[in-house]
Amino acid sequence: MQDKASPEEAARRHVLAALDAEAGLDREGTAWEDFGLRFDLHFPDLARLFHSLYRDREDWLDQLGALVVECARSWQDRPAELKALDARRLADPDWFQAGTMLGGVCYVDRYAGDLEGLRERFPSFEELGLTYLHLMPLFLAPEPNSDGGYAVSSYREVNPRLGTMEQLREVASELRERGISLVVDFIFNHTSNEHEWAQKAAAGDPEFSDYYWIFPDRTMPDAYEKTVREIFPEDHPGSFVQIPDGRWVWATFHTFQWDLNYSNPAVFRAMAREMLFLANQGVEILRMDAVAFIWKQLGTSCESLPQAHELLRAFNAVCRIAAPSLLFKSEAIVHPDEVVQYINPAECQLSYNPLEMALTWEALATRDARLLSQALERRHNLPPGTAWVNYVRSHDDIGWTFADEDAAEFGINGFDHRRFLNSFYVNRFPGSFARGVAFQDNPRTGDCRISGTTASLCGLEDGSPEAIRRILLVHSIAISTGGIPLIYLGDEVGQLNDYGYADEPGHEADSRWVHRPHYPAERYARRHDPETPEGQIYEGLRRLLSARAQTPEFEGNRLVGFHTNNAHVLGYQRLGDPDDDGGLVLVLANFSDAPQHVASATLSGLAGDAVDLLSERPVELADGLTLGPQEFVWLRTKYRG
Repeated sequence: MQDKASPEEAARRHVLAALDAEAGLDREGTAWEDFGLRFDLHFPDLARLFHSLYRDREDWLDQLGALVVECARSWQDRPAELKALDARRLADPDWFQAGTMLGGVCYVDRYAGDLEGLRERFPSFEELGLTYLHLMPLFLAPEPNSDGGYAVSSYREVNPRLGTMEQLREVASELRERGISLVVDFIFNHTSNEHEWAQKAAAGDPEFSDYYWIFPDRTMPDAYEKTVREIFPEDHPGSFVQIPDGRWVWATFHTFQWDLNYSNPAVFRAMAREMLFLANQGVEILRMDAVAFIWKQLGTSCESLPQAHELLRAFNAVCRIAAPSLLFKSEAIVHPDEVVQYINPAECQLSYNPLEMALTWEALATRDARLLSQALERRHNLPPGTAWVNYVRSHDDIGWTFADEDAAEFGINGFDHRRFLNSFYVNRFPGSFARGVAFQDNPRTGDCRISGTTASLCGLEDGSPEAIRRILLVHSIAISTGGIPLIYLGDEVGQLNDYGYADEPGHEADSRWVHRPHYPAERYARRHDPETPEGQIYEGLRRLLSARAQTPEFEGNRLVGFHTNNAHVLGYQRLGDPDDDGGLVLVLANFSDAPQHVASATLSGLAGDAVDLLSERPVELADGLTLGPQEFVWLRTKYRG
């Protein structure tokens, strides 16, 4: 009689048989019971997704069986302290929504020399209040050109200049003891051409040639390139590069970064093993790099395809079974409507917030907060169980990712506005305070993206008092809009551009190194001196963070827009528990260089008495409110009547 079981039912039987046949698994005790419970809960999703992705492969069931066996082995090898962490996270799944969350990001070598040097920085991390530390790519990579470490040659070897995997494991453990979660990049769209898999593929090994998109001639590359955009045209034309034996390999980004072929389930299994390996070293959050590019399909743009989401969901199911506390953070610098598609508990629980970042800088340049206000009102709120990672700037360049249709509502031409912003932030616009550096500059078209530290982009190189106000203003938005605020370490003491970046081997063609300076020791030494810019910035940020930590309304994602009826003044509300007395926090921020008034009629729906959480002073709203240049307030109040 023919078996009419569903693919998922057939998969379950097949996988259970594979587990039963696997020698060396310890099937006794609570750890195996825990694995079984999570398998029962999450395997149906994994099987469904794996079938959807790979059902055209005759070996899809065998590949799935092998994958789950590898999950069981990984769980068996998972250290006891991480299993205890899993239990705590499962009991408190919204832990990352706490108002005390604060992220920091740095390159290990530039900030501390190596992993041992990083441990010397731990007390200062605690002083600032970090609960999340993102170490920029620190794995083995080509030298000197590695795209800042994003060309990975091994996911299991730390760059020897920085230390060893054992040291990284010790760093993760000590950070965890201090209440700080370790975050690293998972570069899973591509490997470097020096990775063992790529080397075997280049040597003609058919198994590993199938790990990449390699073709014998230009026929298929030409067909794909009809619909795929060039990402780094100054590096190489199109999306393919030729390897020494004459074949062509897909390289979306740099010539030395070869895209992985996820239509091959063996690649999924291989990358799942690397992911679980890192989780077992104590990594708590993986930044999922270039998520939009991971699935290719002829005749499409090969960006943000449905299968990219299925891959993320399948990787998530793997982790829920074998490393349940691990979270994903998406990195998708695409149209705002596409960014949010990756943010849900089944794909990426966290996501960078590139739109808020870009529009904060846009408002600072234009002194007009309308685009930022519109974005917060329409595009900010997220599903339960997820959160933004809000940042003023990151290791990467600033690109103007707003939607042209949003800008058009204010009579703004998106193309022309981006040209203006580029000109403003690289000091080509009269009266600009910014001292940014163009990245991938095209003087003929005015197209570029922006490099620069926060302080240099805010004008601190000129030493003006407005610069410090601007620095605190832009950070106040990232800190108060909900989610995890992220500071590029060094910005909290006003570090400036490093114009000597081009003298370092491998950096001369990448202006983003201008905002990746070495540890500013002298600036940190002045961070407690209120007479210095460093002290004013550092203590100003600590005041913001302290007020946020004591304000329940700032937890989670609940943000409601507030129209100030003044284009220069941004407004939004952070709401408290709807079951309490209707309390809220109203945030008002003046992006202008002149005082700005919010009229009494605009504030008439609020109780007349408020308290500014930052100054702890009462504020009377009956006559309206005037804000000084770059001034912001966090007002605890209620709706009237």
